Amino acid sequence: MHLTRDDLYSLEQYAQVRGDFRARVMAHKKHRQVAIGAYAALYFEDRLTMQYQIQEMLRVERIFESQGIQDELDAYNPMVPDGANWKATFMIEYEDAEERREALARLRGIEDRVWVRIAGCDRVYAIADEDLEREGATRTSAVHFLRFELSAPMIAALQEGAALSIGIDHPEYSHRTDVTPAVRASLISDLESSE
Repeated sequence: MHLTRDDLYSLEQYAQVRGDFRARVMAHKKHRQVAIGAYAALYFEDRLTMQYQIQEMLRVERIFESQGIQDELDAYNPMVPDGANWKATFMIEYEDAEERREALARLRGIEDRVWVRIAGCDRVYAIADEDLEREGATRTSAVHFLRFELSAPMIAALQEGAALSIGIDHPEYSHRTDVTPAVRASLISDLESSE
């Protein structure tokens, strides 16, 4: 379910609750991230993480007019899962700038090779960067926005206890990881009941 203006704090209210709200969001985010090897990670988004992003943008930009608030809602709502998918920010994380530049050249197309797999089901490859181009002719971007569409049987299997793994099968970067129970439980909460 998308966020509306009614879900947001005013700038004044947010100033009062920001510390507690931020602590709650950071604790929530701990169970929504998955490292894939040493240099890549998925940060799964939901209503709370997007509310935080919007609140922070409104705060930093001092946006209080209706149209400005609606523009932020329109920008971030596409990252809220709709009950049959997961949405994530995919980051390629090399600390050294030169190493990162070389890796981004080698890893062109990596965003299309990220997958999730529910035990007993086929892999689901990410749909990447639907509304913007993030790959150049010579390199990929360090940040991508991904969507994983799940079928009703996949959702049912997860809700019945099937294991979840996530990986990348790019020729220059191939890793797989099993999702921890805490992250798995958090991600299941994004899905509507398959019953």
